[in-house]
Amino acid sequence: MTSRRLRVLLQHLPPESATMTALRNALTDEELAEHADKGAPEKGRWSQQEQLLAAAVDSLRRLEYITVLANSDGKGRKHTPPEPIRRPGAKAPRPKAALSDAAAERLFKLINGGAA
Repeated sequence: MTSRRLRVLLQHLPPESATMTALRNALTDEELAEHADKGAPEKGRWSQQEQLLAAAVDSLRRLEYITVLANSDGKGRKHTPPEPIRRPGAKAPRPKAALSDAAAERLFKLINGGAA
């Protein structure tokens, strides 16, 4: 087998193959961003089918959440919005910062006209 033939075979492997997954996992964040900017979906961490399936599941979860909110009287437990499915290669969402009592008191004073 010639090296050209091997290169062609490797380039046409499906995105979800073990070889393509290993090649993608070896890329740095900058290389992944460069491939994303160039519109090379085969360099993505998931195949297009997996991305579409995750998007469909996220949409269904949001619709279910909206339906529950629309049909509840608001007196029961508070419903939280659904988290999207984590995609490989995506950074984890940063946790929301909690407002301490001291910061809340300072904010209250600032809002009510005092810059104490």
